[in-house]
Amino acid sequence: MTLTRTRVRVEGIVQGVGFRPFVHALAGRLGLAGLVGNDAGGVFVEVEGAAESVERFLEALAAEAPPLAVIERVTATPLAPTGISGFAIAPSAAGGERQALVSPDTATCADCLRELADPADRRHRYPFINCTNCGPRFTIVRDVPYDRPATTMAGFAMCADCAREYHDPADRRFHAQPVCCPACGPALALLDRGRRAAGGDPLEGAAARLRDGDVVAVKGLGGYHLAADAASEPAVAALRARKHREDKPFAVMVAGLDEARARCLVEEAEEAMLASPRRPIVLLRRLAGEGAGVAPSVAPGNRSLGVMLPYTPLHHLLLAAVGRPIVLTSGNVSDEPIAYRDDDALERLGGIADWFLVHDRPIHVRADDSVVRSFRGRELPLRRSRGFAPQPLGLPWPFPRHVLACGAELKHTFCLAKGDRAFVSHHVGDLENYETYRSFTEGVEHYRRLFEVSPEVVAHDLHPEYLSTKHALELDGVELVGVQHHHAHVAACLADNGEPGPVIGVAFDGLGYGTDGTIWGGELLVADLEGFRRAGHLETVPMPGGTAAIKEPWRMAAAWLDAAFGGQVPERLDVAGRNLGRWEQVVALARSGTASPVTSSAGRLFDAVAAILGVRDAVNYEGQAAVELEQLADPSEPAAYPARVGAVGPGPGPGGGLVLAGTDLVRAVVEDLEAGAAPPLVAARFHNGLAAVTVAACQGVRETTGLDTVALSGGVFQNLLLLDRVVAGLERQGFRVLVHSRVPPNDGGISLGQAAVAGARSRARAP
Repeated sequence: MTLTRTRVRVEGIVQGVGFRPFVHALAGRLGLAGLVGNDAGGVFVEVEGAAESVERFLEALAAEAPPLAVIERVTATPLAPTGISGFAIAPSAAGGERQALVSPDTATCADCLRELADPADRRHRYPFINCTNCGPRFTIVRDVPYDRPATTMAGFAMCADCAREYHDPADRRFHAQPVCCPACGPALALLDRGRRAAGGDPLEGAAARLRDGDVVAVKGLGGYHLAADAASEPAVAALRARKHREDKPFAVMVAGLDEARARCLVEEAEEAMLASPRRPIVLLRRLAGEGAGVAPSVAPGNRSLGVMLPYTPLHHLLLAAVGRPIVLTSGNVSDEPIAYRDDDALERLGGIADWFLVHDRPIHVRADDSVVRSFRGRELPLRRSRGFAPQPLGLPWPFPRHVLACGAELKHTFCLAKGDRAFVSHHVGDLENYETYRSFTEGVEHYRRLFEVSPEVVAHDLHPEYLSTKHALELDGVELVGVQHHHAHVAACLADNGEPGPVIGVAFDGLGYGTDGTIWGGELLVADLEGFRRAGHLETVPMPGGTAAIKEPWRMAAAWLDAAFGGQVPERLDVAGRNLGRWEQVVALARSGTASPVTSSAGRLFDAVAAILGVRDAVNYEGQAAVELEQLADPSEPAAYPARVGAVGPGPGPGGGLVLAGTDLVRAVVEDLEAGAAPPLVAARFHNGLAAVTVAACQGVRETTGLDTVALSGGVFQNLLLLDRVVAGLERQGFRVLVHSRVPPNDGGISLGQAAVAGARSRARAP
């Protein structure tokens, strides 16, 4: 037999996921000699044996890898055979640039769940059971290499039984850094508001309090949640009042898929999302009937319900003990970051929670639950956080220099990039207070350390008042790259799909700082990663009162109605009557231009139509009026309001281009209402009309550019009704359409777009 020896380099998420014992077992099965070990680049392997066996080994590396492994690259190099025997796990090698990746936190695996339920197992009902295939990862990692001393488990010395498992290559807990048991690991406690411990079993005590209607703060993987009995209206209403969260829907955790199906329509793709190791919140369509078995205050006036399955042993045990679904929402007061440090949580949540179910394993990085929707069977992320971060996004183009992209203001994420990887951060929140800003800056330093990124280029939004922009401008010794907000949206969609462009980019959102000094938000761009030109936009109107118009959609109704009817606003419109005392003042303010910046925002058009239809005159959370307008619309209605696409100026460019006539849509809405049309039909016809005029505008751009690919991005495309109508309309006209599937279309994806633009500009200048 002729011997072959091969050195193999495996890159990706291959440390802390059971990859070395997998390689050890695979080599033994195939009769191969050699070694496997960790180093800064990932996993290195040397195998020696029959050529056919080595070939099968290389094929099986990716095909049979452990569940948490994400293999990005396998490189094989021939070596001279040595005639050695046996296969060993080598000590980790130090030195070299760090390329090894950190796994996201992962839901409890089936093997651990079996042990959790087995009375004969030493980890029976232990809330912190885990193995190399599941459990906490990113939220407990302080530094790399990913070894126990560099995690928040450093303070828990392993008992003899756990140490034996940890050091046994044949055990699935081999080098599982969070491994522990009741004898040596973290423990639960149930505390009252005065931080006094309750007697008895903490978990059973928390379940009893939830059944009694109390609010319980529960320490999870990435922070504290606030829990309440989802079927109890008094309990959920109390939670809503104490949290100062007037209307925004709560998420519900159910014990399993059967409970999800009992309350919502769950399609096959949504089942896969719910049950995936990432365990995001999935927005599902509620079943008709008695509120899908949850209290009215859980998701008032909403046809959807945010549902998630348990993703920690503690959640599984708590759900079983309560015996019914629970509300599980971020542990914060409205607009604050989620609490994750124990003392801070006890202080900040003391006025909300009646009880605290805590444990003594520290959380190093806060991470909110991720939120997704299903669009045409694909995942559409709305918030990319726990379970996803910090897994990088692979891109088909290299970054010549290390990049930091500082992101936007709302739904903030940042992005670090090097090589062909973009590390989009977990959801940070809205950069509107010091605590969130500190979370941003600390997060950047943590990612820099974990992934050895030293930014040479820093990308930022053009808005001078964004805290993320100010942070970028304060950095020394870096090249600054300003990226227009909507170009970043389109670039994010391109990067999400691994395409360089050029494309027709449609970026619809609430607002973004335009290159002409106005507020953009309904944009048609001809764009690639490096640059763009404005080819068209939604008709512009004033925003009377500036930011006040965001919080009070009736102001946008006043501006759009004034533009549509030339001052002759139909007298019978309820929106004017409901705001009679201030209506004329706001119209005058809009006409004067004082404190009334001009905007092309699609989000503000949605606000105006929502107010005209009586959906909402004031909002309690960002995008509420648009969300509720989508909920109101009858999805079976095929009719669409007609709207023109006009041309302004000499042609596409900053001073001209195509204009989508929003006033046509507003006039049609009013005329239909006056004719007695039902609001659900009017809302649907508005959606259909906006989709149709968008498609028509894209056709107009195609005529002058020859481009037949359209990229859709921006927070407005979280609206599945509009997204479906626009995609279907474009496809009927022969366009190829790109939508998001790896990062959100909202501002949570902006940082990826900024990084992609900075990388493209660096490549363009490279010799």
